[in-house]
Amino acid sequence: MALTVRDLFSQPLFVLAPLAGYTDLPFRRVVKKFGADLTVSEMISSNALVHNPDKTRKLAQKDPAEDPYAVQIAGNDPTVIARAVELLCQMEGIDIIDLNSGCPAPKIVNHGSGSALLKDLVKLEKIVATIKKRAGNKLTSVKIRIGYESRHAAQIARVCEAAGADFITVHGRTRAGKFEAPVDYDEIKAAKEAVGIPVIANGDITSYEKAQWVLEHTGCDGVMIGRGAIGAPWIFYQLKHGQSALTPEIRKAIVLEHFDAMISWYDTHGVALFRKHLHTYSKGMNGGSDFRQAINHMDDPEEVRNLIEAFFTPKESA
Repeated sequence: MALTVRDLFSQPLFVLAPLAGYTDLPFRRVVKKFGADLTVSEMISSNALVHNPDKTRKLAQKDPAEDPYAVQIAGNDPTVIARAVELLCQMEGIDIIDLNSGCPAPKIVNHGSGSALLKDLVKLEKIVATIKKRAGNKLTSVKIRIGYESRHAAQIARVCEAAGADFITVHGRTRAGKFEAPVDYDEIKAAKEAVGIPVIANGDITSYEKAQWVLEHTGCDGVMIGRGAIGAPWIFYQLKHGQSALTPEIRKAIVLEHFDAMISWYDTHGVALFRKHLHTYSKGMNGGSDFRQAINHMDDPEEVRNLIEAFFTPKESA
């Protein structure tokens, strides 16, 4: 049975944002198990998907636990995007096709994709309508920013709604603001008030308390968390269980689950790839520097796992 908007937003939605190099399948598996309601693939180029589908499909691959699941695409050519959506519709388990209209990276913007679409709302509307038409029974969503240089989130939101988007996610910075400018939550609120479809708030949501404040302030139907989950994927556990406190046992369980998923997906290469996560997981903890130094010189999965278990076990119960 196809996913409906009503079912998806039956309660405030907690969403993991796509982040290249971080929110791969193992990471998504962990946050899904510990509380995320919706996970999204890393951003996929529609051109790459159309011209090299076998290689690109791996980026769209989902874990069985990812239900519901969204795939995010980027592009600026409605014809190419239409074909990309058709290819995605042939894959099992995709519930939502999301258009990235917010990425500020120069290599994306210079090709007319990502937040460059915010400069041409006619084209944005055409692309969203194309996705909606070709997506069949899958939901259509759009990730936007509040503007390219000036702020006009309400106008952009209305364009997406008119084109047939089932819901939108609003990042509270302009493209010019990149990731450094203060997030304008009032502008996100304005976008929410301008449309009748669900709106998800995004930007600098780094704690349980901040997420609750953003939901209340903006009136949005959910929050999307990206960088705030890197090094702290347990934020979804906190949100799902309605508590700001986090026990050391839960932290250890999540770190070990993530490590095991990395080894399962990448085999022994997962050890090297997991080091960056261990660096953030151990930040600020007693003995963290020695722990990071040790794991930097270890390659055996079993040895690394034993060290992780020992380090993250609460000392009072060790």
